Amino acid sequence: MDRKPPWLRRPLKTDPNQGVVEHVLKDLRLNTVCREANCPNYQECFAAKTATFMILGTHCTRDCRFCNVTHGTPQPVNPNEPERVAQAAARLGLRYAVVTSVTRDDLPDGGASHFAQTVRAFRALSPDIAVETLVPDFAGDMAALAAVTAETPDVVSHNVETVPALYARVRPGADYPRSLALLAAVKRQNPQVRSKTGFMLGLGETEEQVLALLADLREAGCEFLTVGQYLAPTKAHLPVERYVPPEEFDAWAARARAMGFAFVAAAPLVRSSYHAGEAVGLG
Repeated sequence: MDRKPPWLRRPLKTDPNQGVVEHVLKDLRLNTVCREANCPNYQECFAAKTATFMILGTHCTRDCRFCNVTHGTPQPVNPNEPERVAQAAARLGLRYAVVTSVTRDDLPDGGASHFAQTVRAFRALSPDIAVETLVPDFAGDMAALAAVTAETPDVVSHNVETVPALYARVRPGADYPRSLALLAAVKRQNPQVRSKTGFMLGLGETEEQVLALLADLREAGCEFLTVGQYLAPTKAHLPVERYVPPEEFDAWAARARAMGFAFVAAAPLVRSSYHAGEAVGLG
């Protein structure tokens, strides 16, 4: 399924702000998931002078079949990176910053202490910037998660990505119950932190499977939700099984809100970090 429907076609646009963002990232030697994951929205976001920072290098220890991030031997952790991320957010004038990472199964805490240090850097330099940490599953280590929640980021996000029946094909190395347990632990560890997740449609999931997934997420206490269309980054990745029309996303958004999610963003080009500040009134 190679030909994209009209609602997924976006004209290429340039904006002077794109160069501003690129300069700040290059100057501070920072990575973004926008570029590493080949996000379809990166030009729009850069034009708005925002980006999703990706810490802990560009090489992931897992090899999910939907993801464009490089799989391979990870790079050494840069101890100055947290402060540089906070500096970049301040220079770009962000009100809401999203910080994510590759999965680092090679690190004893999965990189949790680096996330915690990054939140501390934000609070020291720019306490008015709201911070979302989009974390991996830390291999199920709830003590590692606690190191992040203890710093009270505004939101802790962890994406389930797809329905559990597709995990073996889509997310080898991941574990659905482990991801649910992490989401459930966020509020238990720190009631001041909001929990968030996201998943994709178009990978072969059924309506019943999506409904069951939504029910599981609500039972886990997840508050914020994003739902977007899976787009294969290259022909080497999993193929798109179906392009879901915008009206179906609207219907899923209505059902999710009716189930009690405090915020839902569902549309073909929605990604977990896209306009993320809207969930806390900072859109």
